[in-house]
Amino acid sequence: MLMALRKAHVVADPVWFWQRIVSPHMAGLAEALARRGQQVSYVAEQPMSTDRAAQGWRAPRLGAATLHFAPDRDAVTALVAKAPEDSIHICQGLRGNGLVGFAQQALARRGLSQWVVMETVDDSGWRGAFKRLEYRRLIRQSRPWLAGLLATGDATPGWLVRCGMPSEKVFPFAYFLPERWEENVRQLDSGAPFRFLFVGQFIDRKRVDLLFDALARLGDTSFELALVGFGPLEGRLRMLGEQKLPGRVRWQGQCHIDKVPPRMAKADCLVLPSHHDGWGAVVCEALMVGTPVVCSDRCGAATAVRASGCGGVFPAGEAKALAGLLQEAMAKGRQLPAQRKALAGWARRSFGASAGASYLEAILQHAPRQGPRPVPPWQDTDLTHAEWIEA
Repeated sequence: MLMALRKAHVVADPVWFWQRIVSPHMAGLAEALARRGQQVSYVAEQPMSTDRAAQGWRAPRLGAATLHFAPDRDAVTALVAKAPEDSIHICQGLRGNGLVGFAQQALARRGLSQWVVMETVDDSGWRGAFKRLEYRRLIRQSRPWLAGLLATGDATPGWLVRCGMPSEKVFPFAYFLPERWEENVRQLDSGAPFRFLFVGQFIDRKRVDLLFDALARLGDTSFELALVGFGPLEGRLRMLGEQKLPGRVRWQGQCHIDKVPPRMAKADCLVLPSHHDGWGAVVCEALMVGTPVVCSDRCGAATAVRASGCGGVFPAGEAKALAGLLQEAMAKGRQLPAQRKALAGWARRSFGASAGASYLEAILQHAPRQGPRPVPPWQDTDLTHAEWIEA
């Protein structure tokens, strides 16, 4: 099936991406699509937001794709006017998307083909009921001009269908990342403690406290926990970590986005215990350097963990269930170099930018009834992690 996606490569209409920033999690897809000979434009309000820059992000290069900045409505209006009649537009979200929302209105007035990329929505608590009502309204309102939804996240496709989007217009999607980390796949020191790793912000929804609680349940075993990141809860978490896991927590500080994969390659298991993550790009980053992942079922990238056959997914907020998966990871032992290479190879072929470009082309080919409904690369029965292990 993957070969079928690669051979699709027939979409000739210009493709435009509309994003708030030049995101490392979307730019790779645009660059890979342009590398395949597609005419690609990428429109952003600004190169990078202040908060993302503080987290170590930087605007990536777009290769052969054309970059436009549209910092105000006049610039958006001018670019929409320049877009060819046969152009296809892939926009960020349906709400809370800044000038992208204004662009969507202008594109609709011109009758140009529009797709929307959406992450998992946190609809927990009393606010969740209002979000569901709002998205039902937005989907009903946008159905006349919306060609389809690229549903990024484990539960997102079903959630959008329940909100009123026809199932034939909803396609499971992901954040597809550049395949640039092959050199980071390495053999770990067999004598070192089993290393769990967390990468992210120290904020409430990431639930680092839950990770401390779960690891404390493992008792006196040979492991350590490394944490890469920063945030407002760092002081409190440092005290909690020393209380729960004395001497076992390694605080590695803030890290530039390009320096994260080598840190991941030195870990035995990445853990993302979030109460909510629309996707959780660190999951695929870890898999692409051969590191298994454990995450909560409220992370959009749980779909990647399940498909990988490594690590596991636990019910969000349940420390006992998380502890069970961490114990299981330790019991299986440190992965052999061949296993790490196999996992990394499968992940790159499932969530790499090239695979994403092939899949997106197949979706756009299918939409006007020009081809079969494509299967997401990570669900492709011809490309399983088990087959890579056996190879």
